Amino acid sequence: MRAYNEKISIYHGMVSIIAINLAGNFYPIFAISILGATNYQVGLISSLPPLIALLMTIPAAILLNRLETQKKTVAMSVLAARLLFLLLIGVVYLPTPYQAWAFLFIIALMSVPATVSNIGWQTLISGMIKDERRGVFFSDRNRLLTIAGMISTLVIGIIMKNQTTNATAYQWLFFTTLLFGLGEVYFLMKHKEKTKSSASTKKSSMNWSIFKDHGYKWYLLAALCFNFTWQLSWGIFNIYHVRIAEATILWISIFSVASQLVQIFTFPLWKKWAEAKSNTLMLVWAALGMALVPFLTVLSTNLYYLTGVQAISGFFISGVVLLLFNLLLEQSPAETRTYCITTYNVLLSFVAFIAPQIGILLLEGLGIQKSMELNSIMRLGSAFVFLLMYSRTKKYTKAVLLKN
Repeated sequence: MRAYNEKISIYHGMVSIIAINLAGNFYPIFAISILGATNYQVGLISSLPPLIALLMTIPAAILLNRLETQKKTVAMSVLAARLLFLLLIGVVYLPTPYQAWAFLFIIALMSVPATVSNIGWQTLISGMIKDERRGVFFSDRNRLLTIAGMISTLVIGIIMKNQTTNATAYQWLFFTTLLFGLGEVYFLMKHKEKTKSSASTKKSSMNWSIFKDHGYKWYLLAALCFNFTWQLSWGIFNIYHVRIAEATILWISIFSVASQLVQIFTFPLWKKWAEAKSNTLMLVWAALGMALVPFLTVLSTNLYYLTGVQAISGFFISGVVLLLFNLLLEQSPAETRTYCITTYNVLLSFVAFIAPQIGILLLEGLGIQKSMELNSIMRLGSAFVFLLMYSRTKKYTKAVLLKN
């Protein structure tokens, strides 16, 4: 029997993932097909939100740390972000030279309240889910959310299969996203949150002692290295799929569905393996698998082949999504968890901003083939860092046990 907050969190996650899939999956093809965005602007679709998150994370954390309850603030932040889809609907009415830049500006603006809601949700849910339930809950939640996301993506792909260059179709897509955003707000407000005592809310903006924790330091190094190599190629993948392979909205949806379908069945596997071996060791294998994807992608522009590559990618993405967050909570001491999560998000935002930009520079300088091959090599390096973390953390734990 699931606890009340677990059920509500799953309902919230479902409407949230549908809202994200309705719009986010199609940003690049909308920018390229309707707004005439350049490669640089396509790269900014991935880079601008993390830049805003980088600037907003610390102020958001200070605000959230000083609140006795976070639920309402998180919900209102989601509402503010989703209401901005009304502005996206109007982008196509601007003069053509300004459309792509206006689109990017609105995406950046959305990231302000989205950062508050993201940090708030992570700390909110970490306090609601017991440590012993974490592995099972997040595995089940991720699987159910992926099912909801897959179905919504497939339905949209079928509805819009002949609408790749139809601006009105995208406007309806953005409006539907707003409606699901209202559902996000509703389910967030349904969570039962314990009020923190006023004494516990008067915290400093930063606790530097977190950098003395051996496990957390290694997590930061390994996770940020991996995220850099992972996100480096996001813009390149978008450009390859749309410009080189000439994928339509339907094919973009099929790619996503192939990945998500595999994720549905593999979340429990990664949970089982992590419980048997450890989150860190299994992240080594997940990172190794992710290293194959850029290399395999550029072997062909055949859309059926690329669907297969996305399915392979989905197997390893399920491990990455589940294990990275579980490992963050595992390596963050309970008394400083909010500071650990905040610091990780600040550094992750910095990495997420620069990585796609460097990826586009590699694309311009080396071409798609060589830049993807280089990315595969870099992803192999990130797997080695996780292996190093596993080895060093294991030795450190043994030394501490012997000393005690």
